[in-house]
Amino acid sequence: MKRLFAAAGLLLLALVMLAAGAWGALALLYSGPHSDGVRTALGSLFALVAVAAVVALPVKRWRWRMAGVFLLAFAAALGWYFSLEPSNDRDWQADVAVLPYATVDGDIVTVHNIRNFDYRSELDYQPAYYDKRFDVSKLEGVDAVAVYWMGPAIAHVFVSFAFAGGDHLAVSIETRKEKGEAYSTVKGFFRQYELYYVVADERDVIRLRTNYRKDPPEDVYVYRTRAPVENVRRLFLDYVREINSLRTHPEFYNTLTTNCTTNIWAHTLVNPGHPPFNWKILASGYVPEYLYESGRLDTSVPFAELQKRALVNARAQAADQAADFSRQIRQ
Repeated sequence: MKRLFAAAGLLLLALVMLAAGAWGALALLYSGPHSDGVRTALGSLFALVAVAAVVALPVKRWRWRMAGVFLLAFAAALGWYFSLEPSNDRDWQADVAVLPYATVDGDIVTVHNIRNFDYRSELDYQPAYYDKRFDVSKLEGVDAVAVYWMGPAIAHVFVSFAFAGGDHLAVSIETRKEKGEAYSTVKGFFRQYELYYVVADERDVIRLRTNYRKDPPEDVYVYRTRAPVENVRRLFLDYVREINSLRTHPEFYNTLTTNCTTNIWAHTLVNPGHPPFNWKILASGYVPEYLYESGRLDTSVPFAELQKRALVNARAQAADQAADFSRQIRQ
């Protein structure tokens, strides 16, 4: 039994070391210093140390020596990794170059730098921004917007706040990419992107996806949530707080922990009776279904019917640049 427990312990230690070695190698490969060649060399060396430490585990003479070498290497990698700091001062892509912010005076919130680009294609556009005053006392609801491009399990989810008189303000939590940088799910685990809140007119952030993104095409669904007005107002002000915070204290995006859906859920924590965490928040394509199951969407019709009604692509393409774009996509 002792030998069995010892073998099981060594096996568990080997799995932990391999997992830590894979993390360290990938972190150095994607976020390491200097050139691609240096990063590749450092990542390969770290992986080699991890493998050597695992191979040495069955050999008593080398077991703890190599384990100690790996522990020192891992501690050094952790120290370096957590020394990386986010920044607002990089050569940003044009669509994320301008930071939004808000000023609050009682119930009046003035949102600055609301994005409203004039698109000719997905990558060809004329940047444009405007400022607008919103009365929080006239905030009536919040819509959940789900965007699909690769099957039912994965979606980009964002919110759009609805005010009396037909005004809407959309906030999409995304990565802030530098010029020439593309999004990678794997890179998103390793402090490669800053966190960015796109504060936009719906003619921008929805129309971009319905009318101009073609490779692959995207399907956009807009769901009105069933939330008490006081909860919606607290949620809005919490978004405003974070938007202002990012202007002075940038943060990293993380594919798993700090992304479009986990951050939305974190914002809901300001409210009593907020939705409990659920695996469908990570499998973001199922967020609308989760909201429906928890009674936070219209449950008077089956979810399949509600989903069919929520698809706005055809209406958005017809509305295009119309001043009442938000009204037309909800008809």
